[in-house]
Amino acid sequence: MGSVTRLQAAKSPKTAFHRTEMSAILDVYGKMVMAGEAKDYAIGMFEDHAVFAIFRRHAEAPTWRIEKVPALRNQQGAFIVYGSQDQVLKRGHDIRTVLKVFETRRFEVISSSRS
Repeated sequence: MGSVTRLQAAKSPKTAFHRTEMSAILDVYGKMVMAGEAKDYAIGMFEDHAVFAIFRRHAEAPTWRIEKVPALRNQQGAFIVYGSQDQVLKRGHDIRTVLKVFETRRFEVISSSRS
């Protein structure tokens, strides 16, 4: 009798951002690139969460991370924005509301020239 080939175990589904969520994230990212605040991004999809990381410079740790954690959907909200030191900047149920953290005014150093 011939040998039986076992089927590979089904891979568990990965969490990903929905098309409308990605559209909102990429809108914010595009504005940050135009303002010179961001230069690169990375996307990670895992079993329990999805990550969109924004880098200010290449080859360093992400400056901001936007995460989708479906397990937190009924508690604090599935969407979280982390800062560079892993501090939670904003958390909520709606991606557009959470991304408003990037719309805050930035403090800029204005040099004055005296004549």
